[in-house]
Amino acid sequence: MAKTSNCEYCANYTYDEDYECYTCEVNLDEDEMAHFITGSFRQCPYFRMGDEYSIVRKQM
Repeated sequence: MAKTSNCEYCANYTYDEDYECYTCEVNLDEDEMAHFITGSFRQCPYFRMGDEYSIVRKQM
């Protein structure tokens, strides 16, 4: 089964204040970057589900 991903839910997809847009923090190679820019990065090996509540759980 192929692993599908949506960058909006990835922990590596963060807002860059310098560029004023969201970017991928992973150092992608040339082919991966082309897929990322065109929105056809369906099987991202770096996808990690973002968990904005993980910090809250650690504080409990």
